[in-house]
Amino acid sequence: MTSGRGVTTDLMLRLSSILVIVLAVEWLGAPANVRAQGGLAGCTTYKQQNMTGGRIQGDHFVFDGTPDAPVQIDCDNMQLSADHMEYFQKEGRVTARGSVVFVSEGNRIVAERMEFNTKTKTGTFYVASGTATLQQKASPTLAGAQEPDLMFRGDEIHKIGPKKYRIVGGNFTTCVQPTPRWEMQSRSITLTLDDYALLKNALLRVKHVPLMYLPIFYFPIQEDNRATGFVMPIYGNTTAAGHSISNAFFWAINRSQDATIMHDWFSQAGQQFGGEYRYIRGPGSEGTTTMSMHNEPIRTVTNPDGSQSDLPGQKSYNVLGRVVQRLPFNLRLRSNANYYSSIRTQQTFQQDINRSTQSSRRMDANVSGSWGVYSLSATVDRTDYISNETSFSTTGSLPRVTFSRGERKMGRSPLYFGANSEIVTIQRSTTNNDVKTSDNGLSRLDVNPTLRIPFTKWPFFTVNSSVAWRGTYWTESCAAGVVGPGDTRCPQGGDRVQVPEAIGRQFFDFQARITGPVFNRIWTTTGSSYAEKFKHVIEPTLTIQRTTSIDNFDRIVQIEGTDYIVGETTKYTYGVTNRLYAKKGTSREILGVSLTQAYNTNALASRYDAQNLNGFGTTAPTHFQPVVLSVRGSPTDRLQGVFRTDWDPTAHALRTLGANGSFNTGAWLTTSAGWSQVRYIPGLSGFDNPDSARNYVNASADVRRAGGRLGANYSFNYDLRHDTFLQQRYTAYYNAQCCGIAVEYQSYNLQGSFSGLGIPEDHRFNLSFTLAGIGTFSNLFGAFGGQQGR
Repeated sequence: MTSGRGVTTDLMLRLSSILVIVLAVEWLGAPANVRAQGGLAGCTTYKQQNMTGGRIQGDHFVFDGTPDAPVQIDCDNMQLSADHMEYFQKEGRVTARGSVVFVSEGNRIVAERMEFNTKTKTGTFYVASGTATLQQKASPTLAGAQEPDLMFRGDEIHKIGPKKYRIVGGNFTTCVQPTPRWEMQSRSITLTLDDYALLKNALLRVKHVPLMYLPIFYFPIQEDNRATGFVMPIYGNTTAAGHSISNAFFWAINRSQDATIMHDWFSQAGQQFGGEYRYIRGPGSEGTTTMSMHNEPIRTVTNPDGSQSDLPGQKSYNVLGRVVQRLPFNLRLRSNANYYSSIRTQQTFQQDINRSTQSSRRMDANVSGSWGVYSLSATVDRTDYISNETSFSTTGSLPRVTFSRGERKMGRSPLYFGANSEIVTIQRSTTNNDVKTSDNGLSRLDVNPTLRIPFTKWPFFTVNSSVAWRGTYWTESCAAGVVGPGDTRCPQGGDRVQVPEAIGRQFFDFQARITGPVFNRIWTTTGSSYAEKFKHVIEPTLTIQRTTSIDNFDRIVQIEGTDYIVGETTKYTYGVTNRLYAKKGTSREILGVSLTQAYNTNALASRYDAQNLNGFGTTAPTHFQPVVLSVRGSPTDRLQGVFRTDWDPTAHALRTLGANGSFNTGAWLTTSAGWSQVRYIPGLSGFDNPDSARNYVNASADVRRAGGRLGANYSFNYDLRHDTFLQQRYTAYYNAQCCGIAVEYQSYNLQGSFSGLGIPEDHRFNLSFTLAGIGTFSNLFGAFGGQQGR
């Protein structure tokens, strides 16, 4: 018994010794298992790997890993790894060195050394670089077809918030590739992921070449495509304005509206401030408004003869906008503005050829609505036709209200009834040297009910007849007499004075439009692998219109088309149209030729006929109006063209000619061209002034590589009569993987303009860069054709 108990006791002592040794080894040699039970302060979830062979000093742990198996800690959504790591459990303080890697929510930092606090989730990385992924990619166009992720590096990278970093002595780029094509370098960068990067004393480098210095630079990196921030500046140089720098700040107010604040600095032409506001409230409710103020200093200019003169300084403004807005009660508001205070500024500095050649300015607003067969429209508008800086003529309405009833069938009868009415206060005045010298404004009421009788029993022959009564009332009229001081001459000229005496007019208008007989032929051509149908249509038309007598035509103040109606006349409008259609899958008109002419029994009616576009009110009275030829063709879906001319039967000469066309390959080439001519015809009233003759040609070609990576555009406007270019414009752009460059050169003819600079031609150069995630813009004077987006 004694020996048995001894054996048992000895066995238990040995087992106890082995257990103590195992626990000691476990505690000293494998602290990872101990720490797996405790975790780090500030970590809700915790995991560790490769933590063997370390040592313990209280709550201070030190571990060494290997290049193939680095020490790693997973704390919540963060992951820390390094060759060597130390941490203090209670403080949550971690230090690491050697191949340090920090990963959090798709963001990654690699550093030589790190100090981090797991409680505050903040820390410092030394000699570090990192990448971040934006939650939503920016526009491929703005990013140069490269996903605009973010890459940064610095001597020190301080993580000071959940998504906020401060970089000391480093740079960043959204061009994430082994060798970034561009980068922004700065001694101090504040980086807030998915929001912005703020740089102080920033230097832009492209292919490691210093390109631009900015004292402060705000770079948007928001997850929305429309991000608040500074847009890339534009550099320019022109003969008229000198060197220029254009800057813009884009403010993404919310998803439905944004604003751009712009500033242009010119070395010779002062400064310009302005902005653009855009909004979309919903389908059918949107608007865009651009406003600018240009402060031009006094300048000394050299004239063509070598003499010098002072060009006075001035402050000018420009308003350009469009608004469409739905209103209650089925109403809609439309408003447009293209108004400027100085035509000298417009013609001297504006780089958009269409706007720079305008000699008129306009603004208008309209409210309209319809309810069943009834519709209402109210318009306020003003247009100035400018002669020089201080002289112009004005026309408009304040307001113009129209009310109409759409045509509707009258019961079971074959008759259709409709009516139109208008009441307007017309503005018409002339200003010379800033003094209003004439005012032909008045008010007018017009009522025009119509009864129409259609005849459409035969598809090849239709007749539409109508009878209308028209009654018009004016608050002022013309009276014969000598025009004296203070009197206003009637707009139609002659010895007639406008007087505040009301006048009325009423007449009947009978009209019949006959179409046909229509002839057509259909045939089919068969190719090697397809069949194509053709259809040829010959359609003659005849319109007969009879206007009863208007005895007081000479006493009517003639301002608008309604006032120019001549009575006691019958008008015959006749013509023939040939159309050729082709069908292979889809149908299209490949050729259309129309020939028309009108004859008036009263020769004066032809002079004031609205169809006499180029000679209205100026040509001599004649019974026959010009013969108008119109040709339009579309041999293919990618080639279209139009030609128009009119031939005068009295002078036996072509008065005007015009043609335009376009062609595109569907992928890389788009071209268009146009030509217009108003001829000088001695002895033909309205065309016998050589200074009024015009002969212009214009063309444009746009070449681009698929995806918009590379492209170029060339356009010109040429005056054939004076054998000179009005303007030529060359534009080229190149988008790399994550950056791009655009270059523009324009030569603009200033002869005949109001510039007063004494230079015959302005040469303009613009240079713009695009970075991934940041676009460029068109400055307030229309650089790059006013087409570049943000």
